[in-house]
Amino acid sequence: MRVARVVLRDFRSYAAAELRLGEAITVVAGPNGAGKTNLLEALYVGCTARSCRTANDRELVRFGAGVARVELHAQGRDGPHAIGVGIEPGEGKRVRVDGVTAERLTAVESRPLAGVFLPDRLELVKGPPALRRAHLDQVVAALWPARASTRRAYARALAQRNALLGRVRAGAAPRGALRAWDLQLAEHGIVLAADRAAATAELAPRFAELARDLGLDGDAGVAYRPRPRAETTEDLAAELAERLDADLERGFTTHGPHRDDLAFTREGRLLRSYGSQGQQRLALLALLLAERDAIAAVRGAPPLMLLDDVMSELDRERRERLVARLLAEPGAQSVITTTDLDHVPGARASQAVTVARVRAGGVEQEPPSLAGVAGEQGAAA
Repeated sequence: MRVARVVLRDFRSYAAAELRLGEAITVVAGPNGAGKTNLLEALYVGCTARSCRTANDRELVRFGAGVARVELHAQGRDGPHAIGVGIEPGEGKRVRVDGVTAERLTAVESRPLAGVFLPDRLELVKGPPALRRAHLDQVVAALWPARASTRRAYARALAQRNALLGRVRAGAAPRGALRAWDLQLAEHGIVLAADRAAATAELAPRFAELARDLGLDGDAGVAYRPRPRAETTEDLAAELAERLDADLERGFTTHGPHRDDLAFTREGRLLRSYGSQGQQRLALLALLLAERDAIAAVRGAPPLMLLDDVMSELDRERRERLVARLLAEPGAQSVITTTDLDHVPGARASQAVTVARVRAGGVEQEPPSLAGVAGEQGAAA
């Protein structure tokens, strides 16, 4: 699935805008505050019907407007597809795919997948485990869409068990009533842990190779760290039963896959604790590219990569390595934002790079064949 263009109406800083994507790399250039990140966010909204920056829909609607809209036009093996996402604060998002209303865009097969790098996403490496668990579950859903329901089933069972714990603490239910929910939580938990382990196994060798290629010194690794040691439903249910007193004391389930983690390491040491910000940044890039490669291998097409201000803290050699990796996957598309075209190797001359400039709330597209000349004129202005 290739993204041809995205059209915005009253989205963030744009009253109206359109961005046409190139076959390989599209560079969105402009000064700070011009709206480059807003374009990337719009592409992500068009692919997922959710923002990669905020959970507040009000922030997505341009000041003075009541409704925002993102239209994504893509080309698949079976022909063109159009995805429309309407955003009205307080009303939820309205999604239509090829003219038909869709309840959840992430469940639609005919949509482009997308991975996104934002400077704030370094929290994925150095932040709390909950962020990494949620991200790993998204990777599972991208690799094997049919398995996405396992996480939801586990979350429902966990909520029911926690509610019952509250009733037992209050004397409104007997302790024995928890046995049934222990078994149900364990059943979903064993499958969820297996899915996470399988996804990590797909990522680990690619992550190590990409981290090395991008210039992360030392041996880098990513490993799934499950909290439970159980391998069967019965064993996990037994582990839950053993911790019942602690659960009743605290009022919630203290053990299970909802306490798992994903560890990023360099030379055997946690990057979260011992890595520099530069090393953490390279690890995040390696992870996202490893996911792109794994998804391409499993599903036959690489996801769209959205890279916001990724070049500013990389030296020349690492920038060149990153661009080379972005171009290495046949049929892969990437969008990079930058304040300086010189930060993207090949942006001024390569036919593989399409350039768009953001100025005064609008987008000006430069034909690939003219990118080099127009870039030089822009630099001299």
